[in-house]
Amino acid sequence: MEQPGTAASPVSGSMFSWVSKDARRKKEPELFQTVAEGLRQLYAQKLLPLEEHYRFHEFHSPALEDADFDNKPMVLLVGQYSTGKTTFIRHLIEQDFPGMRIGPEPTTDSFIAVMHGPTEGVVPGNALVVDPRRPFRKLNAFGNAFLNRFMCAQLPNPVLDSISIIDTPGILSGEKQRISRGYDFAAVLEWFAERVDRIILLFDAHKLDISDEFSEVIKALKNHEDKIRVVLNKADQIETQQLMRVYGALMWSLGKIINTPEVVRVYIGSFWSHPLLIPDNRKLFEAEEQDLFKDIQSLPRNAALRKLNDLIKRARLAKVHAYIISSLKKEMPNVFGKESKKKELVSNLGEIYQKIEREHQISPGDFPSLRKMQELLQTQDFSKFQALKPKLLDTVDDMLANDIARLMVMVRQEESQMPSQAVKGGAFEGTMNGPFGHGYGEGAGEGIDDVEWVVGKDKPTYDEIFYTLSPVNGKITGANAKKEMVKSKLPNTVLGKIWKLADVDRDGLLDDEEFALANHLIKVKLEGHELPADLPPHLIPPSKRRHE
Repeated sequence: MEQPGTAASPVSGSMFSWVSKDARRKKEPELFQTVAEGLRQLYAQKLLPLEEHYRFHEFHSPALEDADFDNKPMVLLVGQYSTGKTTFIRHLIEQDFPGMRIGPEPTTDSFIAVMHGPTEGVVPGNALVVDPRRPFRKLNAFGNAFLNRFMCAQLPNPVLDSISIIDTPGILSGEKQRISRGYDFAAVLEWFAERVDRIILLFDAHKLDISDEFSEVIKALKNHEDKIRVVLNKADQIETQQLMRVYGALMWSLGKIINTPEVVRVYIGSFWSHPLLIPDNRKLFEAEEQDLFKDIQSLPRNAALRKLNDLIKRARLAKVHAYIISSLKKEMPNVFGKESKKKELVSNLGEIYQKIEREHQISPGDFPSLRKMQELLQTQDFSKFQALKPKLLDTVDDMLANDIARLMVMVRQEESQMPSQAVKGGAFEGTMNGPFGHGYGEGAGEGIDDVEWVVGKDKPTYDEIFYTLSPVNGKITGANAKKEMVKSKLPNTVLGKIWKLADVDRDGLLDDEEFALANHLIKVKLEGHELPADLPPHLIPPSKRRHE
C-alpha cells in the first residue's frame, strides 16, 4: 500500500504546487517603504475589488486616487455667511489670497482651495478636476454648476507648505438659496469631509441661529465627528456675562444636531488681527487661540494616522455594503414579480439591516443611513447586483486584521523620525517666542526678565513662618516643612513635585530661600498655573546660583 503512495507523491506535488505557493504568498507580509505607499497598495489590491464588485461608488463615495494618499493635510472651514471664514484664513496665513472677498453680506460664493504654489494665481474648477496631482478629480461628478463655483487659489506661503485650507460658501437660510445653488451642497461637503483632516465649524457670537441648510450640512458630516472643531468667533464684541449665555446656547444647539455623547470642543476668540473691542477676556482668547493653533499644527504629524483611520472606516462601510447588496440579490425572484419585490425589499430595508447585524455581528453604527440608502436603491436594477463572494470579504478582513496593524507600527516610526513636523509661518510664528508667547511672564515665568529674585519680595512673610518651624543650623526638616505645606490643601502629588523643585541642593532639607521658593511655587499653583518640569534659572535662589 505504501508503494502507490510514494509513486504518486511527486505527481501530487507538481499538481498542487501552486496551492502551496499561493499559501506561501499569503503568509508573506507585504513590504512597504512608506505608510502612504502601503495605504495606496492595500486599497488598490484588497479593498477596491470589493467596492467595484458591489457598486460601492454609486452609493457612497467615489474611488480613491493616488493624490488622496499623497496630498497634504486639509482643513475645511464651514459656517453661515459672515462668520469670518475667509478672514480666519487671512489671519492664519497673514496674506491676501487670490479670489478672496470679505464683507458683511454673503461674499464667498465659491469653494476655494487655498494651496501652496510657486506663483500667485487661480486655477478654475474645470482645470482642477483633470489635474492628476490634485485630490479633486472625483468632484467632476457634481457637474458644471459646481465646477463653475470651485477654484484653487495658489500662492507661495510657509503655512501652505504644510497644510491646504478649503474655504466654502457661506451657508444661507431659506429655501430659495438652497434651490438656486444648482448642485447638492451637503453632498459636496460630505465628499470633502471624507478627505480632510480637520473640519472647523465657525459661528458668530451675534448670529447663533442654525439655519435648516446648516443643520443639514452638520448632519452630512456624521461619521466625521472626530474631525470637527467649533470656533465661536467675534467673541470680543460682547461682554463676559453675555458671552457665557451665548456659549451655553451654542452648546445646546449643537447638542441637538451632533448626536454624540461627548461634548464638541469649542474655541472662543476673535480670529483676526484687529484690536479687541472688549478686552476683558483677553487671556481666555489667547489661551483658546493657542490651543486651536496647536491642534492645527499637529495635523502634518498625524496625517498618516488620519488616512489610515479613514481607510479603516471606508473598509468597514464597504463590507456592510457588500452584505446589503448580496442580501437584496438573494431575495430577488429569477423571472416574475421583480418590480413589486424590489419595492417590498426597499421598504423593509430596516429589517434586512437587523438580519445582517445579527448574522455577521456588525455594530449598528457601521450601517449607512437607512433613508439615504432607500432613496439610492429606488433607481437601481437589483438583477444586476452580485451575490456574496466570501473571498473578496476575506481579503478585506485580512487587510484589517494584519496589514493595517503593520502599517500602524510604521505610522509611529514615521512620526518619531519627523518630530519637528508642524505648521510654520503666518500667525503660527507670532506667539512662538519672546514676550508675547503664551503665558510669558506669568505663573512660574513671573520675574523672568527681572534683575532681582522674584521670590525676594514676599520672602520676609515666608521667613516669619520659617522661623516658627524650628530650623536647625538654618534648615528645616521635611516633616516640619510638610506641616506647613499641607495647609495649602494641594494634593500630595503636587506638593511632592514642589518639594523636589524647591530642594535645589538635594539635601532633603530646606533653608530659608528654598522654603520661600516652595511657598512661591504653591502660590503659582493656587493661582491656576502649571508647575514647570524643571526649575527655571530665574527662580533658582541667589545663594545657589554660583553652584549651577
